[in-house]
Amino acid sequence: MPIVIDKDIPAYKILTDERIFVMDSDRATMQEIRPIEIAILNLMPTKETTETQFMRLLSNSPLQVNITLVRTATYNPTHTEAQHLARFYKNFADIKDRRFDGMIITGAPVENMEFEDVAYWRELGEIFDWTKTNVTSTIFICWGAQAALHYFYGIKKHPLKEKCFGIFAHQRVRDGSIEPLMRGISDEFHMPHSRHTIIYAEDIKNVPQLKILAYSRRAGASIIKSLDNKQVFVTGHMEYDRDTLKKEYERDKAKGLDIKPPVNYFADKEMTQVKMNWSSTSNLFYINWLNYYVYQVTPYVL
Repeated sequence: MPIVIDKDIPAYKILTDERIFVMDSDRATMQEIRPIEIAILNLMPTKETTETQFMRLLSNSPLQVNITLVRTATYNPTHTEAQHLARFYKNFADIKDRRFDGMIITGAPVENMEFEDVAYWRELGEIFDWTKTNVTSTIFICWGAQAALHYFYGIKKHPLKEKCFGIFAHQRVRDGSIEPLMRGISDEFHMPHSRHTIIYAEDIKNVPQLKILAYSRRAGASIIKSLDNKQVFVTGHMEYDRDTLKKEYERDKAKGLDIKPPVNYFADKEMTQVKMNWSSTSNLFYINWLNYYVYQVTPYVL
């Protein structure tokens, strides 16, 4: 089954050209089916790119998935046209009386700031609280994961001496329990990271409501969940495209920043070819989340 999105949003043509089954809202209303309702709070500056990345992942499920894009009202993005935001995004005030089967809260390029200094921190706190009662399961990504761990559990982030930038190997935590979210994922898998701060695994282990599902020796704890499955924290970027880190590297080099090439990323010395070794894990992870943490536990009537 497809994801349901507005046929005028740029992601519609991109995904259609990739032979991904997408359906516009007009056609979706003709089907007698209750779609899975997923909200995406997009905090990234490159909103069109980020929304397409997550829509691509959510389209791989046999479920019909209806996407609602959400933005903050207390901060106006400068990298996305106002017309795009007005046409395809809703403010939190527009959806706060609704319930959703699932939600994704993205990262944001504000990790070097104190959480409380972020312009939309108060509004984000309201959204965080709202997810506890109005969303079946929420995934928090990168800075979004750090922010949520701080907000809900008081866990601090710590600056890194050098940017965590590249593709890192991760190991599943094998403790004898059955974890549906990780079903089918290899004992060792890869994930992109791009951040200047880290959450210490020991701080997570000291919170009895949390469980680490995967970690990296270089990048730290990478997949964490709450024991009730309502919160999933991913400190990397499974959603990244093949060339996302390449574009970030070239952008920072053009700015004159002291940035090293992303590790374990380029397949050649000329840094023109990318070794993409995380896409299968990414697709399986989001299929598992939609199936086990959202679809099988959400009520038919929201």
